[in-house]
Amino acid sequence: MAKAVTKPDDLIFQLRLARSAPDLWPMLDALYGSHPAYAQFRQDLLSALAEAWKDRPADLKQLDLARDLEPDWFQRADMAGYVFYIDRFAGNLKGVLDKLDYLADLGVSYVHFMPCLKPRPGDSDGGYSVMDYRAINPAYGTLKDFKAVAKELRGRGISLCIDLVLNHTAKEHEWAEKAKAGDATYQDYFLMFDSPEIPQAYEKTLVEVFPDNAPGNFTHYPEIGKYVWTTFNEHQWDLNWANPQVFLEITKIMLHLANTGVDVLRLDAVAFMWKRLGTRCQSEPEVHMILQALRACSRIAAPAVIHLEEAIVSPQEMLPYLGRGRHDGREGNLAYHNSLMVQFWSALATRDTRLMTHVLATHFPDRLTNATYATYIRCHDDIGWAITDEDAMALDMSGPAHRTYLSDFYEGDFPGSFAQGVLFQVNEATGDKRISGSFASLAGLEKAQSLADSEHALQRILMGHALIACFGGIPLIYMGDELAMLNDYSYRDNPDHAHDSRWVHRPKMDWDAAATRHSGESAASRTFLGVQHILSRRRATAGLHAAHPTKILPTGHDAIFAVQRQAPTGNILCLFNFSEHWQHVSGGWLRAQGVTQFHDALSYAPVILHGDHLALPPFARVWLI
Repeated sequence: MAKAVTKPDDLIFQLRLARSAPDLWPMLDALYGSHPAYAQFRQDLLSALAEAWKDRPADLKQLDLARDLEPDWFQRADMAGYVFYIDRFAGNLKGVLDKLDYLADLGVSYVHFMPCLKPRPGDSDGGYSVMDYRAINPAYGTLKDFKAVAKELRGRGISLCIDLVLNHTAKEHEWAEKAKAGDATYQDYFLMFDSPEIPQAYEKTLVEVFPDNAPGNFTHYPEIGKYVWTTFNEHQWDLNWANPQVFLEITKIMLHLANTGVDVLRLDAVAFMWKRLGTRCQSEPEVHMILQALRACSRIAAPAVIHLEEAIVSPQEMLPYLGRGRHDGREGNLAYHNSLMVQFWSALATRDTRLMTHVLATHFPDRLTNATYATYIRCHDDIGWAITDEDAMALDMSGPAHRTYLSDFYEGDFPGSFAQGVLFQVNEATGDKRISGSFASLAGLEKAQSLADSEHALQRILMGHALIACFGGIPLIYMGDELAMLNDYSYRDNPDHAHDSRWVHRPKMDWDAAATRHSGESAASRTFLGVQHILSRRRATAGLHAAHPTKILPTGHDAIFAVQRQAPTGNILCLFNFSEHWQHVSGGWLRAQGVTQFHDALSYAPVILHGDHLALPPFARVWLI
């Protein structure tokens, strides 16, 4: 009897399952192996993976194959991202289609739609309080609209990133509603307690995320007789990831979103997913096991999709999200380089890059395995001064004093500060003060009193963009930063936003400024053309591929930060002057770092030495080869 011919799709699925099984099953065995329903869970998960693969559109399966052949697609120098809220950028999804030429003009190849799934009504933490993971925010359009935009982006070679919140759902989510109704199955989807004793025991070691408007980590609901874990806000109920059914449900959602045409899933609030009494309940080992297993599921059923893990934690905690130890090369593909952002602002305020050099050289490897950073200067969120006391002490500084200085400086209160920001979530108990504000306002453009002040602000902005473009990873431009948009204080008049100063840097897009972006006259135009040029030069400089090592070099000049990109075709030495004063670097030192041609890949012009020294103007940036 002739042997039955296996369908190619089935064969591909089995091959990918075999490839990722060693990354998947050991993690799930360790997490859930003792659960009484584990055997059934394994079968249900296999069925969910097979069903998602069966439902995957043909064009996405073709993309899967292409990216299997070119797994470094997201590490290449032609990748550059743009991040925006759909309503603030273009009104709705159909409006986004009308603005794609603008994105192409800027030179981006990756767009991140800030939370676009259906949120709870009213205050939704900027969309991160999700009511329905399978529906698009109706204010933006429909799932059909979303798929149409995703397809158009794909046709233009632009990758699409959206958020998938893993730590919590809105209290109005279907699962939460069933839990409130007394369904024990769904109560086990969350972390619910009958009395305050256990929550009080956890609180002893937990930190508060929003101490101003959402103190504590638990909420008592007398109507259901439960204390519910609510790390972020009362309306955001933490999921119980110790329950394998939660893993199964989220995997189904994840693959559903992948099949709509998403290329990058930004996994939100991942550090908080696992709870352990007596700890901060952040970055516990089980978190990394869950994330490795989720990535394995994507590689089986939607391998064109990569994972961006949002963990705004210390350097020591951040790196494992990109895979360290047994998770090396198996966990996140991308993670935010929060430390680079923090150190940029710290060095600008002090005109001193020594702390920046110490932190980035000490805590981060020269290269990563199958992963890279999402580099950024500003985003939708506040800036928390993630500078440890130990790192500060290495430079004979006081950690608490330096963090306070940075908050005061960027609020604009410190004498001589060029910045204008707004405080966010002041914690009187710890002294922690975070900062909100747009790139341009924090860099000095809003407070500029003279042409010289404005020029310095513009040069700070362009230096920041040049830094994230060369550092290694995918540079992310937050909407409006390419036009030097200032703080928007109108949020104070919106009752849903007034309590949250982060809305000061979530303005509506200034399309009037964008219309004159090529004039070269205004701050908006000069910034746009500068960023456009930086991204163009990045695309033309193959040595900036994220897989090539990134080495931080001490320069002997407090104000100069140096990054060496070590490419097979030759080193690229990137220098940045963090002060308003001219700096001079010796030609001998430059030659010792591998500079041979004395050509600036950023300006695409030769570099002239004077007295065998390179002169760097205020806030200069060069990529030397």
